Amino acid sequence: MPAPIAVENILRDVLDDVAAREAAVSFQDVKARSRSMAPPRDARAALLRNGCSVITELKRAVPFKGPIPYLDSPHSMANLAANLEDVGVHLMACQTEKRRFHGSLEDMAAVREATTVPMICRDLIVDPYQIHEARCYGADVVPLQVALLEQSRLESLLDRIESLGMVALLEVRNPEEVDRAIQAGGTVVGINAWSVTSDALHREAIADIVPGLPESVIRIAVGGVQSPKELLSYASLGADAIMVGESVLRAQSPSALARSLVATGQHPACPSRKV
Repeated sequence: MPAPIAVENILRDVLDDVAAREAAVSFQDVKARSRSMAPPRDARAALLRNGCSVITELKRAVPFKGPIPYLDSPHSMANLAANLEDVGVHLMACQTEKRRFHGSLEDMAAVREATTVPMICRDLIVDPYQIHEARCYGADVVPLQVALLEQSRLESLLDRIESLGMVALLEVRNPEEVDRAIQAGGTVVGINAWSVTSDALHREAIADIVPGLPESVIRIAVGGVQSPKELLSYASLGADAIMVGESVLRAQSPSALARSLVATGQHPACPSRKV
């Protein structure tokens, strides 16, 4: 297993990149532009369908595993997103982080333009500038990694996301982080099976976490889905939606696997709950 990446290094890189972008476009300018955008798409409705909704995560590379070759051209992300929407995917998540995932905000804007479903900005969000920036490029949902944020900053960023009409997705990995997410006022929680700093996967996290969540909280299982079998397992443990990335992207036919996941999640036999 490759050596873990230090959290401090990840956060330093994020802040360095934000500072460079802010030097080019001021916070006041990006803030004003974000408030003039058309209203966000309805992510909550997409997450609260009967059965288990499917979110596909689009990224040009995977840390520790390298680039995804067929996604290296300018229009490849948008073309793939359009194909995935055609087979019924309910939301898209686009990696915008450059250093580890080779992503960009321009990728997210292109994916949004090519589709009609709600858009999740996949990045490490630690600064208010990023939230306004994400709205400018088409985000409807913005994630917050609970493990990486002090409580006051977590609550402040959540409030800013919601002030722009977007949904805050609070990502957690253990019951302690769940308590902090609920304290912050989170209503949509992503139970992430992947470590922040390594390629370690803990699919059992959802079983540890769901019992501590209020019934009203929307639950998204993030990571570890390779086939309809895992979708059904997560749904049986209380997931309202699953987010799947690499297994779809590296499948022989990404559209075929996505179609199978959507069909399984919408089948009457799929466990479901009402929120």
